[in-house]
Amino acid sequence: MSDTSLLECRQCKRLAGFLAQVRKDHPGYHARPVLPFGVAAPKLLIVGLAPGMHGANRTGRPFTGDTAGILLYKTLHKHGLANQAEGADPSDGLKLKHCRITNAVKCLPPENKPLPAEIKQCNGYLRAEIAALPKSAVLFALGNISHQAILRALDVRLKDYPFQHGACHELPDGRALFDSYHCSRYNTNTRRLTPEMFDAVVAAIVRRIK
Repeated sequence: MSDTSLLECRQCKRLAGFLAQVRKDHPGYHARPVLPFGVAAPKLLIVGLAPGMHGANRTGRPFTGDTAGILLYKTLHKHGLANQAEGADPSDGLKLKHCRITNAVKCLPPENKPLPAEIKQCNGYLRAEIAALPKSAVLFALGNISHQAILRALDVRLKDYPFQHGACHELPDGRALFDSYHCSRYNTNTRRLTPEMFDAVVAAIVRRIK
């Protein structure tokens, strides 16, 4: 998978049409498929759901410019996986260490809700990303949709590995898949996911990759 092929992807007509309208309404927005961000050969691949309207869809970098990125980058920095705790703009100097961030769906979906067919269509990109990882790399799913997308990319039966916050699944190929509730504003505002809960999962991942 090349960056160019991903940026030019228009395979999901609903998403392509929606992004075309977003570009008209917000001429300064990225409003295209969002490329992964981080090191080329990571020890950890973090998989989110999809770009946020005024976050990655605006800035062109995963989890940049929205509330979800605040907790994510702060926690990565605390555990030595980022050079700074904030990531609000692609020009801010943020660099990841040993990890890479991507999404199960590369384009902004209407109402932040991708259709099952769109998740399936985009799974080929995630499959290629995982195949290119070092064999010892750990996978980290932010939310159930991302969890299931990872399992589909690995041709693993979903029912054998149910999503559960804080779980570590040992997969047939020897990889480990960690789960967390998504660090969305809704989850953090409702306290479904607290900073302490998220920190505990990342700490467990760091122990694993070291």
